[in-house]
Formats: sequence, C-alpha cells, structure tokens
Amino acid sequence: MKSVAFHNLGCKVNGYEMDFMQQMLQEKGYNIVPFDRKADIYIINTCTVTNIADRKSRQMLHRAKKMNPEAVVVAVGCYVQTGKEDALKDMSIDLAIGNNRKKDLIPILEEYLARREQSAQNDVDSIDAGTYADTQKTLNGKTIIDIDHTNEYESMKLTHTAEHTRAFIKVQDGCNQFCSYCIIPYARGRIRSREIGEVLEEVRGLAENGYKEVVLTGIHLSSYGMVSGNDFSLSRLIELIQAVQEIEGIERIRLGSLEPRIITEDFARKMADCSKICPHFHLSLQSGCDAVLKRMNRKYTTEEYYEKVCILRKFFENPAITTDVIVGFPGESEEEFEQTKAFLDKVGFYEMHIFKYSKRKGTPAATMEGQVPEAVKAARSNVLLELEREMSHKYREAFLHKEAEILFEEEKMVDGKQFQIGHTREYILGAVQIQKNLSGQILTGQLMQFLDPDILLFQPQIH
Repeated sequence: MKSVAFHNLGCKVNGYEMDFMQQMLQEKGYNIVPFDRKADIYIINTCTVTNIADRKSRQMLHRAKKMNPEAVVVAVGCYVQTGKEDALKDMSIDLAIGNNRKKDLIPILEEYLARREQSAQNDVDSIDAGTYADTQKTLNGKTIIDIDHTNEYESMKLTHTAEHTRAFIKVQDGCNQFCSYCIIPYARGRIRSREIGEVLEEVRGLAENGYKEVVLTGIHLSSYGMVSGNDFSLSRLIELIQAVQEIEGIERIRLGSLEPRIITEDFARKMADCSKICPHFHLSLQSGCDAVLKRMNRKYTTEEYYEKVCILRKFFENPAITTDVIVGFPGESEEEFEQTKAFLDKVGFYEMHIFKYSKRKGTPAATMEGQVPEAVKAARSNVLLELEREMSHKYREAFLHKEAEILFEEEKMVDGKQFQIGHTREYILGAVQIQKNLSGQILTGQLMQFLDPDILLFQPQIH
C-alpha cells in the first residue's frame, strides 16, 4: 500500500481534521510516514489566516514536491478554499481539496490515482504535462465547493488523536463575525454545528480509549447550535458542556476560544456547576482600545470585555484568562497603543498571544489608511511580550504551595534530569522527577517552585 505523509498548518480545528484524515487513511491500509521522509503521497492541511500563512502553505507544498517529484501532492483546506485560482495554477499541487470536502479525501484521492495510472498505461514512456494539468483542474473543480452557501456540517469522528491524554473535539465550523482583518468567514463559510448526540458518541469512544480530558473547539465555538445571527443567548454551548459532563471516564472539559459576549452571569453560573469544567478561559480581545476595536469590527467595548472577565472571576476562583492581541493595526497611534497596554495590565491575563498585524488580501483592513511600519509593530510587540512574561509569572506564582491537580502527559528532560510533566486545571505546567511513566494519570499535590519560567516543580501527595 502507498505511503502517506501529513503536514498541518494553522489552528486546532485544522489539527482535528488532519487527525481524522490520517485515521481514515490508516483504516484503509495506507502507511503513514513522517513528513520529512520520501512518500508516495503528501497531504498538506493549509492555512490562510494571514499572507504569511499562505506563503508557508505554498512553501510546504513545494517542499513536498521537491522531496519526491513523482509523489502526489495534495493541498487541502483554507488556502485552497480562498486561493482556488492560485492553487490550480501551482504545478506543485496535484490535487486541491477545499473545506467541507476533507471527509471525502479517500474517494477523491483514489479517483485521481486511478486516472493517473490509466494515463501512465496509455503512454508508457511519458505523460503529457498538459494532460496532467487538465486532469488536475477537472478534479479540483469538483473538490472546492462554494463554502458561503452550505449549511452542511462536515461529519467526522475520531477514535484517537495525536495527543494521548487530551483530545480536541471539533463541534462547530464557520463564522458570521466578519472582523475587518479576517479572511476566515470566506475560508470556512457561515456558522454550522455538529449534533450533540454525535459529539457525545465521539467523546464516549475517546473515554473508552483512555482519554481523560476533552477540549471542545470550533472556528467560532460560541456560535455552537446557532443557525444565524449574533444573538449568543441562542447558543447551545452550555447544553453541550452539561451533556459532556455526564460522560463517565472524562475528568476534564476545556473550552476553545470564546466570544466575550457569550459570558453572562447565567452562563458562568451554569459552567461553574459543571465540576469537570477547567477554570481556563480564552477570551479573544485583539485590542485594548475602543477606537481600534471599532475599526476591527469587533462588536464589544473594553468596558464590556472587562465586565465579562469580572463575571468569570466571580464564579471561578482565580481562573486562567488568556487572550489574543494584535499590535500595529492600521491607524493605531502611539496613544491607542498605550491605551491597549494599560487595559491589558488592568485585566491581568495569564497568557497573551501577541501578533503583529499582517495584511490579508481580500479583507477591508488591507486597504485601510494608516498602515503601521514594521519596525513600529516589532517595537510594540516586544513591549507586550515583556508585559506577558511578567503577568504570566505573577499568575503562576499565585499557585505556589497550594493544592493542585495535574493530568500527566509525557516525559521531558529539564537540566539533564527526567521529569513527568502535565497541566493543572488552569493549564499551568507542572513536573515531578520520577522514573515511572505517569501519562494519563491525575495526581493531587502542591506546586513548590519554578524549574524554569514555564514549569513548576510538583510534589504529589503521598497516600
């Protein structure tokens, strides 16, 4: 059977979908090999969130073709969906498969392989490049749907994932927000959700296979169960959380990125009533300046965002609040940047993902006036990265000598010594020096001291 190598770019949803495609091929008998090895087929799950992501996607596709010019190179996902014409012209790509067609990978691939074999038999000495290109374009035309006009949720189900103790579960796709810097609504289409029963079936199967933690994720998770619009009181996310809470074997439920507007007292209270929910919430912010938020078409103010953080802190004891921040958005003045910095300091995040604004062709922000020079973006990014380090250290420090629960995941060498490492419910990384493999076990103890800026020494309770 042919060998297949995978490479994934982008978000956790992409990661879930790659795991599913790999699982399908394994079950069909294909031999999965590392991406840096010669393979018969290379499958690159692409990303298009920025122009840089597009470039990385192209680079990986070209790299695959260079590793084995005779291989079938398959581009799937967001770059293909938004850059269809570029994908069709790229001679490094043999097959292009858009979003909502990843579940059909095997029939699409095997149809292509059969046509390729037939072409080779008809002309043993050589295969005309023009015929190849025409075949490619015909197939590609079938494999990239009009994502803006589909209500179908692409059904997938995993029995295992790349991680051995924590499973990411895709429950939602698409986005209706249309932030001015973001291409994702065009790459993923409008909001659509997976049926609760199907999610529960997958989670039960993963629990039976030993997974103790699940992460519910989606392109816009807060829209779970909604049909249209932006009224998050219609979200069925809390109903899904409550249902997963009842599954035996699952000890922890973690959530992907949340829309701040979904956080109400009622929503937070119901989450707090679910004992398996981890007090770790990612609320995407993007800017701490109201004028910039308005230009971004984010539909809340800093005051409203801070109110949501306070609600979470009311119902959970010192929860980990994480976020995303873009610096150097078009028109961002020094004063607006200082407002952002002051707001971040006021909130006191556990972790922040800092991004320098990158133009994305096809978005309103790409043509806005007042594009910020790269050197200014870099300087502002460095300021916020330093603030992030300070806040992250302060948050971790608050847990020293307090009881913590860790789900152990893997072994890691720290300063030449072997440790078993894992995360607390707040997603703080802890480590215990022991030879025994603790992967998949949950232990209670205390976080004693810093091993390095990101890892705390853990002392389990002795029974």
